[in-house]
Amino acid sequence: MEIADRKAMKRFLILSLLMMLASCSDYIEKPENLVDKTTMADILVDLAVAEQVIYTYQGKDLESETKYILKSHNVKQEDFLASYKYYVVKRKMKKITEEAQEKLLEKDPKAEKFIQDRLKGNPIGAPALIR
Repeated sequence: MEIADRKAMKRFLILSLLMMLASCSDYIEKPENLVDKTTMADILVDLAVAEQVIYTYQGKDLESETKYILKSHNVKQEDFLASYKYYVVKRKMKKITEEAQEKLLEKDPKAEKFIQDRLKGNPIGAPALIR
């Protein structure tokens, strides 16, 4: 009888281990309306530019700019947030922000010095994207 108990316990432990491994491998579901990586990078570029404009011209409203940017990319706010969370959890956000930074530098090559100064900790108002 003791052998049967050991076999049952062994099966239970193996089954539990397999269930834990399966549940940990994908602990966030893919959003129904996932924003693709390229569009996400484009949105981040536009958000960085908008943040810099708002920093420069203090009277602007970041919230309305954000809504306008999302609307111009045909992305709903909740889809953007769900996609952002998904990419962060899946550890894909760093690559997306690097792509966004490259696009930002293509738009304004002079921004390289600005970015390097900001990365060194020089508080000159760089967008959150490149912090």
